[in-house]
Amino acid sequence: MHPSRQDGPRPPTAREDLAGLLLVDKPGGMTSHDVVARIRWRFRVKKVGHGGTLDPMATGLLILLLGRATKLSNRVMGHDKVYEGTLRLGVETDSQDAEGEVTATAAPDAVAALSEADVRRAFAGLTGDLLQLPPMVSAKKVGGVRLYKLARKGQTVEREARPIHVERFELLRLASPDADFRVACSKGTYVRTLAYDAGQALGVGAHLTRLRRTQAGPFKLEAATPLATLLAADSLEPYVMPLAAFAAKLQEIGE
Repeated sequence: MHPSRQDGPRPPTAREDLAGLLLVDKPGGMTSHDVVARIRWRFRVKKVGHGGTLDPMATGLLILLLGRATKLSNRVMGHDKVYEGTLRLGVETDSQDAEGEVTATAAPDAVAALSEADVRRAFAGLTGDLLQLPPMVSAKKVGGVRLYKLARKGQTVEREARPIHVERFELLRLASPDADFRVACSKGTYVRTLAYDAGQALGVGAHLTRLRRTQAGPFKLEAATPLATLLAADSLEPYVMPLAAFAAKLQEIGE
C-alpha cells in the first residue's frame, strides 16, 4: 500500500526538527510500515520508525518514533504488551490467524462440548515462563531469510523455540466457537501462536480472528489517535509526545 494524495496536502517543506513519540490507533488491513510511510509522506517528516510491529490484521496501539526519537526504538520495543482478541475454536490455519488457509477442522460437537472452565484451564496452562515456537508465517529470519518467504514456497524449516513470559491469559467471553480474551505478555510473543496452542490443549484446534493492542509499557490505547484523524490534521505537533514527556513516562515505571 503506497501513500496517497487522498491523505491530505503535504506541507511545503520537510520537517527535520520534529522529534518525539506519536501514539497511533492502527486500523486493520495495513502493515506497520504502511502507517510509517503514510505519516512520513503526509507530513514530510524525514525520520519515522515504529516501536513494535503489528500484523496487518491487528489493530490498536502502534508507537511511531519521529526524528531523534528513532534512536530510542529499543527502549520502546522492550516493554511488555497487553492485547484483547478473539480466537475461533475448531479451525486451524497455516498462519494461525484468519488470513491463512484452513488446514484442519474439528467436529462441531466437540467444540460445542467445551465449557468456560475448559477454556480457562487451557489459558492458565499457557501462562508463566514458556518456550514458544515462532510460526512459519512470520518475519523472523532463519538462515538470513524471513520465514514467511519460505512459507510462501511451501517450505517448513526447523525453528528454535524462544523464551517468552505470559503474565495473564484471561477468558473474557465464550460464545462458541469464538472465545474473547485478554493477554499480557513479554515482547516478541506471538499471540496467534498462543491461540493455536490453546486449541491444541483443548483438542479441537483454534486460530486468531481478531487482535487489538491496548497497551505497551506505560503507553495506553486511550491516548492514541486514529490514523485517519492524524492524516486529516493540518499538523502533527499537537499529537506528538516530546522526548521529555517520554523520559517522564519511563520514570513512572522505574526505567
